[in-house]
Amino acid sequence: MIAQTLTTNDASAFVDNPHAAPEVTKALLYLDGVSVSFDGYRAIRNLSLYVAAGEMRAIIGPNGAGKTTMMDIVTGKTRPDEGEVLFDHGKHDLTKLDETAIANLGIGRKFQKPTVFEMHTVADNILLAMKGPRGPFASLVGWRNRVQREKIDSVLETAGLIEHRGRLAGEISHGQKQWLEIGMLLAQDPAILLVDEPVAGMTDAETEQTAELLRDINRQHTVIVVEHDMAFVRALDCKVTCLHEGAVLSEGTLDKVAGDERVIEVYLGR
Repeated sequence: MIAQTLTTNDASAFVDNPHAAPEVTKALLYLDGVSVSFDGYRAIRNLSLYVAAGEMRAIIGPNGAGKTTMMDIVTGKTRPDEGEVLFDHGKHDLTKLDETAIANLGIGRKFQKPTVFEMHTVADNILLAMKGPRGPFASLVGWRNRVQREKIDSVLETAGLIEHRGRLAGEISHGQKQWLEIGMLLAQDPAILLVDEPVAGMTDAETEQTAELLRDINRQHTVIVVEHDMAFVRALDCKVTCLHEGAVLSEGTLDKVAGDERVIEVYLGR
């Protein structure tokens, strides 16, 4: 339980009210003592990670560090063997929920390879992703047909795709497809976005635009970005967590983490 695992260094993750329930935390996303093994291999080892509401966090680390597994745990794809995974200031125990329930809580995830509806227009991709009722009655009355154009265009403006709203998604560039998928995620109005290597395969100009896009999104949403491109991470200008062998190796500003001898040895090199 949280009350048993809390240390002095963890105190900032909890509310200051001494009469508050012990499970209530200031962190929007709270992982503590999380471990998971696959066929005897410990992919996550006693991982503790706290992300505040409104924060942008970059997760870095070598291949096999546990970055993807950590996101799998948060989104319900993988169940941890032990530890606590709490969301929305401790209101929800994510280890007890399935992927759909977690997504409905407001946790959105973008995978590295963009997945869009290539035979539909860019605008229709946003429309299809819009948050709303999905039951048989909702389909019958066609609520998506009543979605205001302004709402779709607002997302497209944010994603830098307004000029491409009528193009087929299959015709736009790789970088634009990445932005479209981020826009589709944004259309669901999640509380937190988990974004996996968004600039892989992008040009330098697209990488710079993606950093600007995520900083813009971060004004209203919490964002966690897994990335290897250190120039891109620097452009995000946020707190950085380096994972290694399934645990936090170093955390802080990029300069602090990049200057950590342990990080240099296992990840960045000299």
